[in-house]
Amino acid sequence: MRSDTTLIQVTRIRYKQIAEELRTQISAGELAAGQVLPSEAALGDRFGASRVTVRKALELLRAEGKVESRQGFGWSVSADTVAQGLSGLVTIEQQLQATGRRSRRQILDFRFVKASRAVAQELGKTVLEVRRLNFADDQPFARVTVWCREDLAAGWSRDEVQQHSILELVSGEALGATQTIGALAVTESDAELLGVPSGSPGLVVHRVTHDAHRRALLVSEHVFPAHLTEFAVELPMLQGEAGSSPPGVRLRE
Repeated sequence: MRSDTTLIQVTRIRYKQIAEELRTQISAGELAAGQVLPSEAALGDRFGASRVTVRKALELLRAEGKVESRQGFGWSVSADTVAQGLSGLVTIEQQLQATGRRSRRQILDFRFVKASRAVAQELGKTVLEVRRLNFADDQPFARVTVWCREDLAAGWSRDEVQQHSILELVSGEALGATQTIGALAVTESDAELLGVPSGSPGLVVHRVTHDAHRRALLVSEHVFPAHLTEFAVELPMLQGEAGSSPPGVRLRE
């Protein structure tokens, strides 16, 4: 029978072995930056180790800057967030390229549909609905759904919106947009697409793009995993009385 000291030594060696295997997978790109790792219980089953041992391995990798832990996500491979500016109307692809990330898109749905009540108020009863998945460095980064006015989209093909963003296709008409950003719990369907736990924190952007006459051209919804993106805006100095609300900030009723 092994002594307690021997068991402690085996445990110490095992957590280092687990850390080394995960470290190798990260270095080889098998576990990509931003990728959410299996739960501690799942990793324990995989390595035949207790959760305490798995946690020690992950803590070692966190000390090395290889992994990180965030509320709602568990453990993930360390990655720099993408800072998206709010000073101009640009595409996700342009934002990613500005930060040196590789960008690509995958069209999930392309169809003309009866608009929901909220979309119909902006665009009319029938719209083109395009749902896509955006990738940053080959990892899912955003689920985007765009609705476009039927008269603008009548001649478009699925291939066109695969090659060019809809914002680019209406760039001759588009002048500006109204955009709101909020927090949400990622739905089960979006969680599957984005590779994150269902119910984990996300950011949602609702945007209405309009022309010079303030007529709506597009309505869009963008859902991002909260650990991969942040939004930054420069606020002007307030000219009103002390205690005035910052521009663009309001309480949700």
